[in-house]
Amino acid sequence: MARNSLLDRFRPVGSPGPAGPAGVPAGDEEGPEAELIPVFESLDPTIRHARGRTEDASAGAAETVAQARSRAAALIEQARMDSGAVRARAAAEVAEKTGAEDALMLSNAGSEATELQERGESRIPELAAAIVAEMVADLLGDTDS
Repeated sequence: MARNSLLDRFRPVGSPGPAGPAGVPAGDEEGPEAELIPVFESLDPTIRHARGRTEDASAGAAETVAQARSRAAALIEQARMDSGAVRARAAAEVAEKTGAEDALMLSNAGSEATELQERGESRIPELAAAIVAEMVADLLGDTDS
């Protein structure tokens, strides 16, 4: 029992009738639409399934993007809050370092002032004697000095 297939249309045209060229379609009366409609109808569930998966993927991507934006916004806000604390810590460190340097400079200045005062006080008797000697020489009329 012969079955009709798509390839049947390419069989050589045989009897009855005059001889024809080999490979000429035998049944053109229905046209390609009649042959292709069942093919596309059989693809319809696959196309619907593909569209559904595409829509699901688009929705999933939109949700992922929304979550990523939310996380990014939270990270930015946390960074802003952390930056204030870091700046405050840095300012405190600078103030502490500067305060320590200032205290050291003040201590050194105090030491130098004390040293200068002690040297000045140690020269007082010598300078007083020189001044008294000069005054006595002026009183006696001695102008050699």
